[in-house]
Amino acid sequence: MVHENCGVVGIYSLEGSNVIPYLIDCLRSLQHRGQESWGLAVPRKLPYKKTGLVARSAHEFEKVITKFSSNIGIGHVRYSTFGSSSLENAQPLKVRDLCIAHNGTISNAEQLSNMVGGCTFTPQNMTDTLVAAQRLVGILKKKDDMKAAMSILKNEMVGSYCFTFLTDSNTIYAARDPKGFRPLVLGYHKDTNTYVIASESCAFSSIGAILVRDIEPGELVRIDKDGITSERFSESANHAHCAFEFTYFAHPSSIMEGKNIYLARKKIGEYLAGKFPISDADVVIPVPDSSRPAALGYALKLGVPFEEGLLKDRYSKKGSMRSFIEPLTKDRKEINQNILPIREIIENKHVIIVDDSIVRGTSSRAIIESVKQAGARKISMVITYPPISYPCYAGIDFPSQEELIAYQVASGENNPDIVGKKVAKIIGADSVLYNDNLTLAKGIGLSKKELCFSCSSGDYTPLGIRPNFNSRYQINDKLITN
Repeated sequence: MVHENCGVVGIYSLEGSNVIPYLIDCLRSLQHRGQESWGLAVPRKLPYKKTGLVARSAHEFEKVITKFSSNIGIGHVRYSTFGSSSLENAQPLKVRDLCIAHNGTISNAEQLSNMVGGCTFTPQNMTDTLVAAQRLVGILKKKDDMKAAMSILKNEMVGSYCFTFLTDSNTIYAARDPKGFRPLVLGYHKDTNTYVIASESCAFSSIGAILVRDIEPGELVRIDKDGITSERFSESANHAHCAFEFTYFAHPSSIMEGKNIYLARKKIGEYLAGKFPISDADVVIPVPDSSRPAALGYALKLGVPFEEGLLKDRYSKKGSMRSFIEPLTKDRKEINQNILPIREIIENKHVIIVDDSIVRGTSSRAIIESVKQAGARKISMVITYPPISYPCYAGIDFPSQEELIAYQVASGENNPDIVGKKVAKIIGADSVLYNDNLTLAKGIGLSKKELCFSCSSGDYTPLGIRPNFNSRYQINDKLITN
């Protein structure tokens, strides 16, 4: 079973403009959300899908723009949190007359597949998205109403989802799960009278569109020739926006739940400086690239010089890639090996390295070693995200507990300070200073109750499940119905 967290786009031009160039540009701007494959779909045609980065298919863009010319389309960039990176699993997927693109993880997809009668799956093509699509099409055959179908499906699914749907009758739908785990936003391109739905608002900037608003948790948006309408397929008093989106996953230019990501990360750094005012530090350096705003905020608040002491080799094969969302360990190592220290910034100094998170510890260990080799006198690591000790069942690749370094060294320990001391010994740092959930929420600017911290707290109440940690992505008991 393949699970995934990705980026989605849906575009509809009410004046009939060809939206495929805009669709491609939006997908390129969402590349940070998925590097494994990409695709697009228009009505009454099979989806176009390619492996690798969007830019690597640039030589085909002119042909694609002509062949798939349409005033309506959806697109997807893929990052699988479990499973192979095959073209067959690339999205959008088409089931009968419905195309679907999905950002999130349906954690109980195997149970849901038992409700999909007459469908043949193989280990190679069975994805949570395909199972959800098959089930949705089955419900639509009986209900013929998307709101009613989503109202049924949301009670059967456990997990996170932002869907864009495209019908052969020229309609786009977008749906966001009732807790709002993953982001989804609505934009507008005035010159072509075009509505755009995307995982992040940075997609709008790439085509000159403006952000209108967040699509609300439990909201179903419909766009057709008559314009845009909105309905609620579910209500939830409390939300659970993924805190990791704010520290790592989202693009710095995006606005999410009314918060600019860059400014939120910078503010997180400022709060960390108040929490960890290291008095003998000589320099603050970020691990490129997502931790840069936090490192700047930390340095400014502490009054210590901020320097780019680590630089990515942009000319290497994987120089532009993000290591965390690479599915294979060897690829993650290759990316981190191309993060190069600048000796003149580091030598004989107490260096504070600011990073967004420590998951498996592989990247951190390699970075610490390279900074030591560059002559650092002392190394303190400040981490914007709390210790990750539990798997994520809502779309981020925090897999089985055994792969998580915080769990390996401090099983059952919830004190970030104690976990940090134990992790520091493993990765070779003089100290590791973790953020805590409350301080992170303050930095983001949202109430702690509005954020999901299940990967650090072990509290899966927002998902309504009791996980079985002995098996990756296996759910034991469902506690709450949505």
